[in-house]
Amino acid sequence: MQTKQLGNSSLSLTSVGVGAWAIGGGGWAFGWGPQDDNESIAGIRAAIDAGMNWIDTAAIYGLGHSEDMVGRALEGMTKRPYIFTKCERTWNSDRQIVKCLKADSVKKECEDSLRRMKLDVIDLYQIHWPEPEEDIEEGWTAMAELQRQGKVRYIGVSNFNVAQMKRAQSIAPITSLQPPYSMLVRGIEEEILPYAGANNIGVISYSPMRNGLLMGSMKRERVAAFPSDDFRRNLPDFQEPKLTRNLALAEELRAIGSAHGRTPGEVAIAWVLRRQEVTAAIVGVRGPSQVPGVAGAMEFRLTAREVAKIEDFLVANPA
Repeated sequence: MQTKQLGNSSLSLTSVGVGAWAIGGGGWAFGWGPQDDNESIAGIRAAIDAGMNWIDTAAIYGLGHSEDMVGRALEGMTKRPYIFTKCERTWNSDRQIVKCLKADSVKKECEDSLRRMKLDVIDLYQIHWPEPEEDIEEGWTAMAELQRQGKVRYIGVSNFNVAQMKRAQSIAPITSLQPPYSMLVRGIEEEILPYAGANNIGVISYSPMRNGLLMGSMKRERVAAFPSDDFRRNLPDFQEPKLTRNLALAEELRAIGSAHGRTPGEVAIAWVLRRQEVTAAIVGVRGPSQVPGVAGAMEFRLTAREVAKIEDFLVANPA
């Protein structure tokens, strides 16, 4: 299985890794609706068996539940994958999300994550969002201290812009950036990706299939039937007039993938991986049945002609 070094680290990642957002389940502000825990554990193990060598989660996913599921999935594994998680988004006794980059909070969140996943060290610890922005320096200083203490191997950021990354880099090197990136969300192309490439910051893109919209299995009826606690109900890309265009894009990806025996989702992931600055892509897995539809993206790459065909569709059908 081909791997690629993550930024300034010694970590060599498969180009696709397991995303554990959705397995946090429902009942919180950014949940994906109800989730079967046994399916979650089986899905993670199936993805690792298929060759993926890293898992990305966050304390906030399911208010700790996702990390609990990752910890359970790791039990008995003979070869442990790399484990990535995040701090800064926490919650109070009323299950309301709190944004905090105070040093004491960052350190406590790290200890809590280690406990939930039954780990001695986290391979990559990331600041989830640069909020509150005035505390970036304090939060990043705490991250660097955790690294020196050996609680985490490498430290990275998520959803940061260039100016915010420069502020962090003045304190300690950034190993990685985790931004949203897909055919439908391309804001990082002009400045952020070139900056990351020039500064040896690895890029782990999230939502390459736009929250499952480009996976190929999303239908209008399924969107209409989203449970009330599925946050995707409120995303413009899942609503008209964008929904019709986006479902048509998924069919365009199906046509491209069929020539290679690949799914629309694998084409969407390969499109993200076409950029040399991108180290790897996070792919959410809610159960083992989803793994065969995405695992091929670890090796599949688009031709220049296929990339151009997708671009032509996007230009002809603007959002």
